[in-house]
Amino acid sequence: MNNKKILILSLVFGIIFGFLLQKGGATKYDVIVAQLLFNDNTVVKIMLTAVITGMTGIYILKEFKLVSLYPKQGSFGINAVGGLIFGVGFAVLGYCPGTIAGAIGNGYIDAAIGGTAGILAGSYLYALLYPKAFIKLNNFGNYGNKTLPELLRVNDWVMIFFTVCIVFSIFMILEAHGY
Repeated sequence: MNNKKILILSLVFGIIFGFLLQKGGATKYDVIVAQLLFNDNTVVKIMLTAVITGMTGIYILKEFKLVSLYPKQGSFGINAVGGLIFGVGFAVLGYCPGTIAGAIGNGYIDAAIGGTAGILAGSYLYALLYPKAFIKLNNFGNYGNKTLPELLRVNDWVMIFFTVCIVFSIFMILEAHGY
């Protein structure tokens, strides 16, 4: 597949994903804050469904040799700090990078101003601190450039099966508790 087709497909799937985020309510500040307060699990349901769909799609493409995976090197230290920074930004602003884009598309000024400022500030801090601060973090619990199935030494489809089981279990627990 040539680069032009890949770009067009990426644009189409990006538009579909954005549309589904918007229709699911994940671009609305109130829905996201309700998720953070454990009052509404719409966002968690949307994102877990996206994880399962994306994971399955990627491994189907890999199975048919239509894609190759080139994961970047990772570590527990860098993931913990990245998750902390992401979580703080998410809690303070009420949006993640994907939902900021959708909220801006909906015309929400808070996402446009606060989201843009947050993304620029975070990018600037990352550029300022990298590589000095992140080299040490990247060495803590470094697991190389492996996918999760490779890291756990299981077949890709075993990983997908267990992930789907975990996600459906989470869905059943949420439903049982009225979410």
